[in-house]
Amino acid sequence: MSVILFLIIFLVVVIAHEFGHFIVAKKNGIRVVEFFIGMGPSLFSFQKGETKYSLKLFPIGGACMFEGEDGLEKEKGEISERAFPNAPVWARVATIFAGPLFNFLVAFVMAVILVSVCGITTPEVLSVSEDGRAAQAGMQTGDVITKINGKSVHLGGEVTLISQLNTKGETLTITYERNGQEGTAVINPSYDEATGRYYMGVGIGGYLKCNIPQTFEYAFYTMKFYVESTFKSLGMLVTGQLSKDDVSGPVGLVKVVDEVYDSAKVYGALDVMLNMMEIALLLSVNLGIMNLLPFPALDGGRLVFLLVEAFRGKPIPPEKEGMVHLAGMMALMVLMVLVLFNDITKFFG
Repeated sequence: MSVILFLIIFLVVVIAHEFGHFIVAKKNGIRVVEFFIGMGPSLFSFQKGETKYSLKLFPIGGACMFEGEDGLEKEKGEISERAFPNAPVWARVATIFAGPLFNFLVAFVMAVILVSVCGITTPEVLSVSEDGRAAQAGMQTGDVITKINGKSVHLGGEVTLISQLNTKGETLTITYERNGQEGTAVINPSYDEATGRYYMGVGIGGYLKCNIPQTFEYAFYTMKFYVESTFKSLGMLVTGQLSKDDVSGPVGLVKVVDEVYDSAKVYGALDVMLNMMEIALLLSVNLGIMNLLPFPALDGGRLVFLLVEAFRGKPIPPEKEGMVHLAGMMALMVLMVLVLFNDITKFFG
């Protein structure tokens, strides 16, 4: 069951991304040669109009292929007026940017649904450890945390994440509300050797059932939370604060889906659906952000070349751009293999 659920989540997230490219390309008159989901040999395909639609064997990515996309055919005079290189540069920028944009739009719709159905966890203090650092700093049950180190927080998950990512036990300045009055607590988290983490000594978990305006407000905060979480995780990965064991590929994601499914199924189908939607929301945000990174072969890398073309008034030679993207694609393929191998050894080794 977990594999099926993972494939559904994968299809939703990838189709949203590629449909963004597809619909904006069509609106700009760019010919789409093929729209496919997955990689490798085709399981099945069909032709409708000028576009071939395919589902491929391996559930890793997808693509929306445009006529003359690599630019080499243009030099040979082998492309039509509707080919990608012949479109205005800002139309091409919009077409490439639309993929990540649609990931964010779909994620926001999911956030709206989740907040409207489930409500949100507020940063209200439900418990204070008697001898914990928060109690020593004067915090009490019922306090509502509004800022940490000067940064506003709106969700209980934000407080939890900041605490989890405080791997060096740095001092936290907490701003909170109590009976309509603002207070401040300076907390030096205590280290727990059993878990290897630093703790403030508070339990967070108030609940708010949102009205319609609040639903959209907190859906925005939820999106913001996942975007910031993704960037912080990337930063920790680059700086070595996260190891390869903290990175998961398709096999790891199936494992996560399986664990979430097992814990949610006892509460019924609706709970399973909402939990799967939250995973899809996180993956959609991740896919949008990852594709905007300025790395060759990704949407962000292609946008860099298009923006250079826009500001210099002429494109970079197609053969040079093609070599850069090819190198980037090879690097990504190697990375995918390494992540897959890491998944297999981590979960089955």
